[in-house]
Amino acid sequence: MKRIFKRFLAAMSGFVVMISLTACSGWNELDVVGQQSIKSFDEVLKTLPDQITVDETNASWSLEAPDDSARFIWSQDYSKSPLYDVMIEVDATPFINAGLDPDKLPNNYTYDNGMLKVGTKLGKEELTYSANTTPLTSYEQIVNHYRTSINYHTALDHFGVKLGDGNLFEWAKDMKTNGSTEENQDKDIVFVLNSEPLIEAGTVPDKVEEWTYAQVEVMENGKTLQVYKFLKPFDIK
Repeated sequence: MKRIFKRFLAAMSGFVVMISLTACSGWNELDVVGQQSIKSFDEVLKTLPDQITVDETNASWSLEAPDDSARFIWSQDYSKSPLYDVMIEVDATPFINAGLDPDKLPNNYTYDNGMLKVGTKLGKEELTYSANTTPLTSYEQIVNHYRTSINYHTALDHFGVKLGDGNLFEWAKDMKTNGSTEENQDKDIVFVLNSEPLIEAGTVPDKVEEWTYAQVEVMENGKTLQVYKFLKPFDIK
């Protein structure tokens, strides 16, 4: 009887291990938002090849806006990122001209040489790659290891990377059509800044040029809210 019971336990242990391995290997395939975000981000990279560069200072990749006024930056290796692993850098001039005092911004903002950076650290680990390190494979690292940092914005039919404190970089799921409204998609990439810290640091929203100050629909704790953001959208395709 004891032998039968031991064989049963051994069989069940093997079954549990098999289920665990299957679940782990199948998770990426089941993560529809994560996988679709990779596909659509690849389309953005292919559409703006001349705007993608290596940022050696931040051990990162950089995607620069068509007018060179903003960048999305994502790390190649979290153990080497000196500041943040994901961030946006924007020209501070429109905000300073509208009253911003950079010294009054919270610690997640950095002001240097006329540029504002805001972002977050994801981790401290050294990233490993099965093949070459590319802008897309570095983005895949975010999806694979820090999935909660990937956002889907239903109203705009956008995917995005959360940069902390309500700041984001977003891009269209489909650069032709907004799947939520079936209308033409004219916001292919969007730099999104939380307006509250900027306003508290002196920015007068109506005086900010080159950015749109508007209400955006967001989900918080299962509830839909309307919050004000500074938006800088681009139609790239």
